[in-house]
Amino acid sequence: MNLKEIFNFIPEVKKPEEKKLSFNVKLKWTLIVLVSFFVLANISLFGLSNNALERFKYLAIILGTDFGSIISLGIGPIVMASIILQLLTGSKIIEIDTTTQEGKKFFQGVQKLLVLFFIIFEASVYVFMQGLQAVAGLEYLLIFQLVLGGLVIFYMDDLTQKWGFGSGVSLFIGAGVSWRLITAAFQFINQQGNNCLLDFKNTACPGKVFVLIQAITNKYPVEFLSALAAIVVTVLIFLLVVWAQSLKVEIPLSFGRLRGYNIKWPLSFFYTSVIPVILTAALMANIQLFGGLVENAAAPCLAVDTATAGACIGLAKFASYFTFLGHFIEGQPVSGLAFWMGSTDILQLLIRGGFLARYLLQALTHILFFTAFSVIFAVFWIKTSGMDAKSQAHNIASSGLQISGFRQDERVLESILERYIMPLTIMGGATIGILASLTNLLGALVSGTAVLLVIMIMFQFYQNIAQQHSVDMHPAMRKFMGSG
Repeated sequence: MNLKEIFNFIPEVKKPEEKKLSFNVKLKWTLIVLVSFFVLANISLFGLSNNALERFKYLAIILGTDFGSIISLGIGPIVMASIILQLLTGSKIIEIDTTTQEGKKFFQGVQKLLVLFFIIFEASVYVFMQGLQAVAGLEYLLIFQLVLGGLVIFYMDDLTQKWGFGSGVSLFIGAGVSWRLITAAFQFINQQGNNCLLDFKNTACPGKVFVLIQAITNKYPVEFLSALAAIVVTVLIFLLVVWAQSLKVEIPLSFGRLRGYNIKWPLSFFYTSVIPVILTAALMANIQLFGGLVENAAAPCLAVDTATAGACIGLAKFASYFTFLGHFIEGQPVSGLAFWMGSTDILQLLIRGGFLARYLLQALTHILFFTAFSVIFAVFWIKTSGMDAKSQAHNIASSGLQISGFRQDERVLESILERYIMPLTIMGGATIGILASLTNLLGALVSGTAVLLVIMIMFQFYQNIAQQHSVDMHPAMRKFMGSG
């Protein structure tokens, strides 16, 4: 049995029979998926023992999930499958011609197979390496729940892509970050379960807006500067990203058979949008998580006596291969590769004290890591998603459009588009990597990367909705956009 036959056994969401879905239909299914996501995020895993879930805080934001719930895997398997497959195809280890319809179907089939593998693999790793520790005897039940939740997220993503706006990956991240952003600013229930608004002067509020007000009334200068810095940085990041999103190159297009009818096709400066940052941040978070889980699983072996140490030899040897990832305290890296890839809130350290030279060096390596991998993933993404110059030239030519002032020839279109698409891909990928890393280092109401992601994702959804209206208004655009 070959791979193509295996693909037929993988269930998938049925594509709509209509060539073009209406705005209301897309909105309905997007809202259904969004509500379902929040419902699932509040269904706790049965059989989960007391866990230190705080170490998953950053990973939960990037993976669009809530650890401890049935969807704890989040978009992790989808993202990891995409990363692995893009690396394999980009390095030519696997030859898949994504410019053909058959090649695209094969690529999508392999990706689905990888997603299913990573759902099972990650669920097993979380449980057996005690990232999500199960009550004794309920390990396999916990894995089953994680796999079930992973499958639901996978098919909800597929449903959103075919019946809704954008992708489920972006939707889940945007929803999760938006919720955390609101709670970080306006949370009034503290960790002890007390409502700070009932005794505003004496009960500390967790929400930064309330912290700012309390710091003013109680005259706490350090707390005031700390809360003010987080709020100001968040606002500045928002304004900067919104401005950067407006940067674009407009290609004038005209219909060869209809004189006088011209349109402008915008190429955004962030040509690959938020995808490179999602993939880069997820890669970093998964490396940190894996290193922490390996160290956590091997830790009990260090405490046993020599009589029982034999049972730990295999695990200790396995863990020794990954010591380069570093040492972790409460899930946070303090040395090794995971530390130098990661980031520390430098602005808060300067305000509260405790800034060290090593954090400045870490900041430089963090910026280099984010920038380099954002460029790599941006290039891989356009090559595998049909956003490259050749694919776009084919779309333009097949729809009867041509670049104003040039003859209607697909090769000419490709050469002209190549002048813009690849430079925009590289420059946009590098810029968004720098922005993401700098916002991580300066701090915000939530993770700097998360703020950047939610702004760009919301802008992307706005563009999708605007494009839907554009297609509705101009039927000729329907074929160009690939929906007719």
